[in-house]
Amino acid sequence: MDGEQKNIKSEKITVERKNFFFDLKENGRGRFLRITEDVRGRRDAIIIPAPGLEAFRKALDAMIDACKDSSNAAV
Repeated sequence: MDGEQKNIKSEKITVERKNFFFDLKENGRGRFLRITEDVRGRRDAIIIPAPGLEAFRKALDAMIDACKDSSNAAV
C-alpha cells in the first residue's frame, strides 16, 4: 500500500458558496485527514496526520467558542 491511498470515510459540507470535503484516508505511512475546499472549481487542501487530529479538534473547538463569545458580546 505504498503509493496507493485507501479511502476510509468521506463527508461533504457546503457553507455559503464553498464546498468542503473531509476524506479520512490511509496509505503506507499511516492514516490522515485531507480537507479540501472547492470554490468555483479552485481547490485547496490541507492534510492532517491522524496523530494530530485530537489537537486539531481542540483548536477548532477553541475557535468555535471564541466565535460564540464574540457574537454574544456584540449583541
